[in-house]
Amino acid sequence: MVHVCTIVPISLTVGANRIVPAVAIPHPLGDPSKPFEEEKTIRRHLVEKALKALQTPVSEQTVFND
Repeated sequence: MVHVCTIVPISLTVGANRIVPAVAIPHPLGDPSKPFEEEKTIRRHLVEKALKALQTPVSEQTVFND
């Protein structure tokens, strides 16, 4: 499982094993103030990062930063 989150310490506290930091609390997977194509790129990047994290073997909690 991958936890896409905006507050990494909370994910660490609850024991998530794969953590992908998100954009912001009100809009974790995007930024509605950005033009549509830019927001689409942001969303795609986060989803691809989460899929890569899901495929990565881990033995302890891991935060997948850029």
